[in-house]
Amino acid sequence: MESGSSTADVWVRIQSRLSLDRHLDQKAVQDKLAWFTRNQEYLDRVADRANPYLYYIVGELERRGMPLDLALLPIIESAYHPFAYSPSRASGIWQFIPSTGKRYGLKQNWWYDGRRDIVAATGAALDYLQKLHAEFDGDWLLAVAAYNAGELNVSRAITRNRSAGRKTDFWSLELPRETRGYVPSLLAIVELVAHPGHYGIALQPIANQPYFARVELNGQMDLASAATLAGMSMDELYTLNPGFNQWATDPDGPHSLLLPVTKAADFRRGLAALPEEERIRWARHEIRSGETLGVIAERYRTSVEALKAANDLRSNTIHAGQSLLIPNAQQPKDHYTLSVDNRRGHGTARTASSESSRHIVARGDTLWDIGRRYGVSVADLCAWNGLTSKSVLRLGRKLELRAVRDEPATVHVTLQTATTAGPVNYTVQKGDSLWQISRRFGVSVSQLQEWNGLHGGSQLQPGQVLVLHRSNLAATGA
Repeated sequence: MESGSSTADVWVRIQSRLSLDRHLDQKAVQDKLAWFTRNQEYLDRVADRANPYLYYIVGELERRGMPLDLALLPIIESAYHPFAYSPSRASGIWQFIPSTGKRYGLKQNWWYDGRRDIVAATGAALDYLQKLHAEFDGDWLLAVAAYNAGELNVSRAITRNRSAGRKTDFWSLELPRETRGYVPSLLAIVELVAHPGHYGIALQPIANQPYFARVELNGQMDLASAATLAGMSMDELYTLNPGFNQWATDPDGPHSLLLPVTKAADFRRGLAALPEEERIRWARHEIRSGETLGVIAERYRTSVEALKAANDLRSNTIHAGQSLLIPNAQQPKDHYTLSVDNRRGHGTARTASSESSRHIVARGDTLWDIGRRYGVSVADLCAWNGLTSKSVLRLGRKLELRAVRDEPATVHVTLQTATTAGPVNYTVQKGDSLWQISRRFGVSVSQLQEWNGLHGGSQLQPGQVLVLHRSNLAATGA
């Protein structure tokens, strides 16, 4: 199949293969198109985020013979943000909720969330879309609507219309408000990509060549060691491998990393010569009276499941005097800049929504385990359920869990008083990284490095002042 290899820009490759009817006569599409046309800075930020992933997704769509229009769906789902997390607990650029992710084979545990894995989630999303396309008789608009609202909601709407003798195309169905805007949003962005010049929009070029390569690790590896071996910052490594929640890869796999094509060969050679103790470090812990696996796991920033696997334990029962072998991070917690804890604590603010769900306490559950599973703190669990950190959990008890999502953190920034274009100052806060600051202000990491004389491995220090150029800042950033 034609891959569009003759063009240097992947946007041009997409333009040549767009096939959806964009229904420009529909007011909903016109309104969405007007919004995108007014927001060049938003489109620039989306293109910056999509840059590492878009070539791969386009190639997968072509390989399956699917419309390249669908490469633009993550713009509507997540603005191509690899760590996007919604109130309904949807995660990643394709925004899988946990149940649908599991249905399509996306592993989810304390170490790893396949819903954010670029390769795994793309494969699952395209599988799901192909299934929906077949289910709705080859109608891509209904398939996309079902991707958003669920196939059952769309099927019911079709059944209602048929019973009433009405049309069953997307525009005739009574669907949730979000879905009624979702499909027009996709069609609007497709039209904009098809004819950017007509709308006064410029698409930031994205190279029509592979950005990343998959490198096999053949076992668990500390991400700090991997970043050093690859000559990458932690931000860069996590951005290509957003599925990893913690400081290391999942001990049970996947045992691979995505790395820039330009770094993959050197990494493989370095990995072959790397001593085993530098891949992953182990500590030996002697169990004291009163300690539980949950307490020990929290101390060593690991999970109960990982401790049980590493020590061949079949239950949570442990005894004082026993020794446990524990995987141990090579660097302090803050070094792993985009781990789930650092994103939650510093890079993003998690705000409660009106939605909530419940967890039914199972045998062996602890507050710490439940908090790590759902990405909330023990203090929050206690506050929501009238508990204390020492409360005994009864089997079958229903614990309230309030849905949360990642949003930009409060911006701590000192701006110069001048209002004309020019430099401004940003004071680095604890846990900040170049990647987080670049996303917050709608600039690139390379710009931040250039303006401040930094290099790829630079570590930011709290209180450090960075220069940002006002003319480049997104309106929402400052």
